[in-house]
Amino acid sequence: MINFNYETDFNIENEDQLATWLTGVISNEGFKLEEINYVFCDDEYLHKLNVEFLDHDTLTDIISFDYTVGKLIQGDIFISVERVKDNAKDFEQNFDKELQRVIVHGVLHYCGYKDKTDDESKLMREKEDFYINQLV
Repeated sequence: MINFNYETDFNIENEDQLATWLTGVISNEGFKLEEINYVFCDDEYLHKLNVEFLDHDTLTDIISFDYTVGKLIQGDIFISVERVKDNAKDFEQNFDKELQRVIVHGVLHYCGYKDKTDDESKLMREKEDFYINQLV
C-alpha cells in the first residue's frame, strides 16, 4: 500500500496513478510492496528531520527511512515541496517531472540503488529517467 500524506498546503491529484506506477517500479526491480508512506512537507519540516535524525544542518528535497526486510519494501519518504520547486527551476525542469524524479528516487533507494559515487549517481539517474518515461 502506498499512502500520500500532506503536512503543507499541497496535494497530488493523481495519487492512484502514481501508486500504480510505483508498485510497478518495485515489482520490476524484483521486490514486493508492503507499505510506503509519502509525506509532503515544507523546508522547515524536512530541515528539522534532517537535523534530528541525520545530524545534517542543510536543506534537502527528500529524506527516506527504509524499513525494508529482504524483498519486502517498507518505508517513510519525506519530500519538501519547496525544494522540489526550487530544484525544478534550477534544473530548468517542470515541477511535475521533478516531483516524479524525487518520488521514484526514494523507491529506488529501497530497491538497493545508491547515489554516493559518480557511477552510482549515473545509474540512479538512468533508472529515474527510465521509470519516469514509463509514467505517461
